Amino acid sequence: MKLLKLILLLVLAVFGMESATAQSYKLTTKNFSVMEKTPRGTWGKWSDLQDAKLVGTIDTNKNRIVIYSQEVQLYTITTYGKREENDTDIIYPFICQDADGVKFTISLITRKKQNYRKQLYINHPDVIVVYNLESVTDE
Repeated sequence: MKLLKLILLLVLAVFGMESATAQSYKLTTKNFSVMEKTPRGTWGKWSDLQDAKLVGTIDTNKNRIVIYSQEVQLYTITTYGKREENDTDIIYPFICQDADGVKFTISLITRKKQNYRKQLYINHPDVIVVYNLESVTDE
């Protein structure tokens, strides 16, 4: 009986820790830029910044990232990368998959030497979109 209680307590503790670490973050964008691959397979230039007041979420409970643009961008998080930090940046990478099954990386980057500006990079195989963020808050 004591063993059963101990096992039950451990199971509850594990599930409690899992729900305590899973979170959802709300993103608010202010503008974005796009860079595409050329027909030769090299990267082109970044487009001019365009205003974009959008909302999105990074939801670790549901393992997804959503950007509510004119066409909703829904990405499934398949792997959580390790937090990286250097002299200039703090990077949280996510390996994601879109509705077509294409895998790519999305990174939440904090620019330490740029007044801790936050950016979201969506690195598709043929196009990269960067959103400059106004805020990232816990939901």
